[in-house]
Amino acid sequence: MSQKRRFINQLVAGEVVDDIFLVRDKDLRTTKKGDLYITCTLCDRTGQLPARMWQATESTFEHIPNDGFLHVQGRCEDYRGMLQFVIDACRPYPAEKVNLSDFLRMTENDVEEMWAELLEILRSIKDEYINLLIKKFISEKQFVAAFKKVPAGLQVHHPFIGGLLEHTLNVVRAAKAILPLYPELNADLVLAGAFLHDVGKVAELMAGTSIRYTDYGQLVGHISIGVIMVAQKAEEVAREIGKPFPAKTLHLLEHIILSHHGTGEYGSPKLPAIPEAFLVHYLDNLDAKIFMATQAIEEDRNEAESFTTYQRQLETRIYKRSNQLLQSKSTDADEDKPLFDDSDSS
Repeated sequence: MSQKRRFINQLVAGEVVDDIFLVRDKDLRTTKKGDLYITCTLCDRTGQLPARMWQATESTFEHIPNDGFLHVQGRCEDYRGMLQFVIDACRPYPAEKVNLSDFLRMTENDVEEMWAELLEILRSIKDEYINLLIKKFISEKQFVAAFKKVPAGLQVHHPFIGGLLEHTLNVVRAAKAILPLYPELNADLVLAGAFLHDVGKVAELMAGTSIRYTDYGQLVGHISIGVIMVAQKAEEVAREIGKPFPAKTLHLLEHIILSHHGTGEYGSPKLPAIPEAFLVHYLDNLDAKIFMATQAIEEDRNEAESFTTYQRQLETRIYKRSNQLLQSKSTDADEDKPLFDDSDSS
């Protein structure tokens, strides 16, 4: 095995590899000639690599752990412009011997700093009942621990440890920035909705040696779970203060959660029906789409092409050079010249 690990984003076609990877999505298949071969995905914190093992056996397949670690020997190859790995030999590797931080992708931001910033923004909420509701969430240690850890998704956007917190903070930040443009909106509803829109993911997803759905998440889904959680916290507030939680406030918050995916096609039981729900939906979608587009560029290995491969979720190929536009240098004299003058309008 190599002394110094080379991560997936460093590998190139033709390279011989002898190292440990996290294995997912293994499958035993048959060629047209009837020979068995294995497909799987090799993973580390920098990405994923499709792998094949030709002339395989059922015994070899059974010994490959799913969502476990595998010591592989083989080589990288270029296949239709994409990198893939051909496994020559492999054996299971004990999980207790690996450094998990090499294999599980994590947010690059400081979790505690993100959490502190999120709380600071939420402190601007003035509505008494919404405030009490938010406090019920952020004072529960188990919830906070999960919120800081779970991803925002399995693959589509922010699929890493701390992803939910990073995504939620981005949406809340965006809401805070844009709300001054729309003073007619209920800012408390928007900020609370931005915080709560994906709150059900703390119970929908789990992150161990792999990111996966919980049984509860698979059966119910984070949108419905989020509505249930908010209703439960509202009941706790009502019991604590000795009077009912305002029904309209609760229903509006639940509506923002139920409609934040925007359309039934993407899982929303309701379409946005209040301006605040539209804002949360579009900010949520914006953060997800920007992540997906920039991630597609980052993971694309074909430097000869100006566009990425087709991105199914975005329904397009992404141009990779937009941040490389050359800017002409201005002279010192130009710096004092106004950007526009009267002659420009003639």
